[in-house]
Amino acid sequence: MNSFDTVLTQRVIFGDNSIEKLAESIIALGGSRVLIVTDPGIEEAGILNRAHAALDNEKIPCYVFSDVDSNPTTKHVDAAVHYAKTHAPIDLIVGLGGGSAMDTAKGVNFLLTNGGRMEDYWGTNRATKPMLPSIGIPTTIGTGSEAQSYALISQEDTHIKMACGDKKAQFRTVVLDPTLTKTLPRDVAAITGIDAIAHAVESYVCTRRNPMSQMFSSHAWYLLNEHYESALEKQNSKARGKMLFGAYLAGLAIENSMLGAAHACANPLTAKYGLTHGIAVALMLPHVIRFNRKVVGELYSEIYPVETIADRIEQLKRIGELPNTLQECHVQNSVNSDDIPTLANDAAQQWTAQFNPRSLQIHDYIELYKEIF
Repeated sequence: MNSFDTVLTQRVIFGDNSIEKLAESIIALGGSRVLIVTDPGIEEAGILNRAHAALDNEKIPCYVFSDVDSNPTTKHVDAAVHYAKTHAPIDLIVGLGGGSAMDTAKGVNFLLTNGGRMEDYWGTNRATKPMLPSIGIPTTIGTGSEAQSYALISQEDTHIKMACGDKKAQFRTVVLDPTLTKTLPRDVAAITGIDAIAHAVESYVCTRRNPMSQMFSSHAWYLLNEHYESALEKQNSKARGKMLFGAYLAGLAIENSMLGAAHACANPLTAKYGLTHGIAVALMLPHVIRFNRKVVGELYSEIYPVETIADRIEQLKRIGELPNTLQECHVQNSVNSDDIPTLANDAAQQWTAQFNPRSLQIHDYIELYKEIF
């Protein structure tokens, strides 16, 4: 058994209507003036009203920043920090929504407590001052951001994704309430669900894997693979609850290990074409699995037959009506195969690339990208 070192410090509250325990959780962390970071969709779905109701019962003042985009940039974080400062003093932050809202909430925590710019925290443990206690409440079934100490924030001008990590930025409490996923549209459920599946699969075989992370990965894969199709139906709250917990476990697996080439290749696609992260990962994952299985086929076979695991991912994508090629995607810029060398060079520079179980050269990235053009 490989040696490992892990610290599990989060309180996790799971169950239907557990958002009603939000005020209790805030009080337990010493919060009295709360910033909620969310997005317009959460407001429209009525989820924000449920959070308000929980806080109103205890007369806890809260201020809501809801201008978060699906691919948050430094602009969104800066705007949220400015908003928070106008309502100072804030002593607790809640990230309510998908990965974008939760990552933005973490970004706000960095800047509100330690100052500077997000670029100052690109990397690991660069915050020198204490950070505010925070609570993560996911409303999708896939990002796993609630379990992680990293905020993924893109630079506004270059759209390069920055991984800004610090244990102090990790949510102290996580509320997993399956009822919050009832209004999740089918397409969003499909995209975020595949993202969670990618987290489980990549973390299971990455070079930083260990017995603890693989325990999280394997159970996450079981829950996600088993319940993906039924979770696409809004009325199946039981399946969505399984996906919600599976996504959290996959996030824990990342926190205790890392990812690989599918995520390394996905980030340049998001930067270049404005693709949603989950779609970009879904495009790359089957091809990366086929590339990796020569080296880690035995590991893949521990969670699914190695000869068919990539096929299974493609089957799930068909069920979720997700694209297989860039041409099938609605992208911001025109798709041109001449972009491939630039994409390959960008992918090779991504943080997660170095943890792929099979090392890649530029020509390997080029071949992977050719598969989706």
